[in-house]
Amino acid sequence: MKPLFVLLRPHQWLKNLMLYFPPLLAGIAPGTFSPARWLLPFVLFALISSAAYVLNDLIDVEADRLHPRKCRRPLPSGVVAPKQALLLLLVLLLLAFFLCFKGLPALWPYAAGYLLLSLLYSLALKRYPLCDLLGIAALFLVRLQAGGAAFDVRVSPWLFASVLWLALFLSAGKRLSEAHLLGAGAQRHRKVLGVYRPRFLFLMVYASALAALLTYAGYVVVHPAMARWLTLPLCVVGLWRYVSRVRQGGDGDPTAALLRDPILFVIALSWAMLVGLAAYG
Repeated sequence: MKPLFVLLRPHQWLKNLMLYFPPLLAGIAPGTFSPARWLLPFVLFALISSAAYVLNDLIDVEADRLHPRKCRRPLPSGVVAPKQALLLLLVLLLLAFFLCFKGLPALWPYAAGYLLLSLLYSLALKRYPLCDLLGIAALFLVRLQAGGAAFDVRVSPWLFASVLWLALFLSAGKRLSEAHLLGAGAQRHRKVLGVYRPRFLFLMVYASALAALLTYAGYVVVHPAMARWLTLPLCVVGLWRYVSRVRQGGDGDPTAALLRDPILFVIALSWAMLVGLAAYG
């Protein structure tokens, strides 16, 4: 069972915390909704995001065998057979749609949209420059909008723009780290890496970081609170830390970076505490 659990990529479920940005920033009290209402959106997106990862691994199994790290994943290493992965994919989809239609009917357009975007990304978008970065950003935005729908919160345009640019920043950083790791063989694993040049990716990283910071500052100006103002320097340090990590050849995957880099983890935790203080204090 362990290889099948690894195939789900549970560490990537951290990205689904984006669902709680709208209610957290809006100051929705924990008692406003039942515990199940708070938990079920996360479970739903854990199921559909894992289904998307299983599908992507099935499509990319040959390319992953050429990757120095991804070759150790359950499918390319041969630990899990494709038939087992297909069965797991079917179970995940059935559970997700049962949960969506029975417990979270308001989220079915977002769940369906997320799966459709994931399929388009795996089959086409990731093969074209910029489309791959925008495809990843769109998945973050679907989570954000789903969080607003789940908790009856209107997502601020400033927050939407900030998450968009942050997602583009992380996507470009991930591509840059892949290019460093794979070197001359990068194009064999991911076709689009043969098109990107390091200079362009660096420019994209720095430009999107600046745009993310400015749009988040716009959000703070529109929703002023002392604790929110204090999050701005944290954002600067966090963005700089991620860039430094990528430049030094570290893993550009945002979830891996957050879990393995204690400084980034402390910055993220401090940001969440200050935002909570601004909303609830």
